[in-house]
Amino acid sequence: MNPSLDKLLKLALENSDLKAKLLATRQAEDPLDEFCRISCENGCPITVGEIFTINQTLCDNLLKSTNGGATYPIEDWADAYEMFLSALI
Repeated sequence: MNPSLDKLLKLALENSDLKAKLLATRQAEDPLDEFCRISCENGCPITVGEIFTINQTLCDNLLKSTNGGATYPIEDWADAYEMFLSALI
């Protein structure tokens, strides 16, 4: 993860209102944008671009770690947003 997401996770686990708002972003028209807006409002600045970077880095590292290297990425291997929300449940 990254420091802002780590801090946000701790805050959300202690604050049920924040947790509910973050989980509700799944129903937003633009879930990642809404998630980042709520994060920033709560002192945990993160951008959509940073979340995409986390996803890409994780996927790249997973591909490199397979025997001989995988030739294509596997869908849903890297989704920092969903992994974050899963940690809240």
